[in-house]
Order: sequence, then C-alpha cells, then structure tokens
Amino acid sequence: MYDGPTSPLTQTFRLGLARPATPGDLEELESFFHDRGAPVHHEISPLADAGLPALLSGRGYRPSEFTSVLYRPIASGTRFTGPRNDAIVVRRIEPGEVDRWAGTAAAGWSESAELHDFMLGVARVHARRRDVVSFIVELDRRPIATGALCLFEGVALLAGASTIPAARRQGAQLALLEARLRFAAGEGCDLAIMGAQPGSASQRNAERHGFRIAYTRIKWSL
Repeated sequence: MYDGPTSPLTQTFRLGLARPATPGDLEELESFFHDRGAPVHHEISPLADAGLPALLSGRGYRPSEFTSVLYRPIASGTRFTGPRNDAIVVRRIEPGEVDRWAGTAAAGWSESAELHDFMLGVARVHARRRDVVSFIVELDRRPIATGALCLFEGVALLAGASTIPAARRQGAQLALLEARLRFAAGEGCDLAIMGAQPGSASQRNAERHGFRIAYTRIKWSL
C-alpha cells in the first residue's frame, strides 16, 4: 500500500502468509517503494513462512515496531462490570458530523502536531468508508472521544479509539468499548479484534475486559 512517502500506512501486509516470499518478491517491493521516495516496511505475522525473518535480516531489515493483536468472543447484551460515568453518552455519528468526528479523533493526538495532522486526514477518510461505523462520545453534550468499528464476515475490528486530553480517565473508552461490542453483536459478529502497543494502557484495558493476545505483529524496516 502506498499512502505517501511519510505515511505509516505505506507498507506491505500479509507478506509470507499465502506462500514463502522470495528474494525476487522483495526486490520488486523495494523498487515499488523506492521509486516513490518512500521507506520500505513490511508488517509480518508470526504465522507467516518461518524462513521470512532470516530472509529479511539478510537484506538489511530490522524490527522497528511491535503490535499486540488481541481478540475476544462477543455476544449480544455485552456489559462490563465496574464504575461508569452515567453522564457519558455514546452514539453513532450522523451523516453531517464527519468533520466533527474527525476533529475530535485528531484532538486525542494533539500532544504531537505531526500526529494530529495525520490523524485528522485519516479520520476524514475513515468516517466515509461504507464498511465502517463511527461512534462519538459526549459528556454534557461536548464531544470528548471517538471510536470506529469495521465489520467483515462476522469479525469486528475495533479502531480509531481517541480521547481528548482534558477528558481522559472519565470512563469514555470503557463506554465506547462496550457500545461497539454490543453493536457488533447486533450485526451478527461473534469475534472482536484490536491492536495495541505491547504493555500499553490500551492493552491492559482490553485484557481487563476479556481480550486475549492472539499474536504479536512485527514491522520490519529496511
């Protein structure tokens, strides 16, 4: 995928899963990215061909990023125990709220100007996708958090979780997680997945609510 030379989405996916990768495959991929002035990154599953890490290492690649991929079964009526903020409202966005949703999502990354600008652009695209359901969290009618749900063949991918700095630790993400799982179950999904940085607060929060690690995905960079 090519999304511009500086985008973290510019990389390959599923390398070595359908069949073993060859030096010729890597040469072709490297030319594709280099011709566009982009670095070369591959997100590799540990379920890929066992010889792939040695092949990548031999060509000068090094691991640069780790992601815990987590999963849990879901069912209708999902409800978590523990304290909750009854003033928080979670709902799907209306057709005219794309910019409001995207602005709130980006505000959750406002500590970094570079990430804020990137997330603003990605969020605007994300909210318009036909297979994505976008949720917004409000406190006293003010938007404070966002989340998205991508539905595909019974699997619900949770993404886009973001809370503005001033509203953190008030229960927004718990309410958002519960609302998305219940919605997904209502749409016929029976499995939820998500990604998180290993050992992060996001991973710990997910594990507290029934998620388990399926595998650790590694990004290899040339």
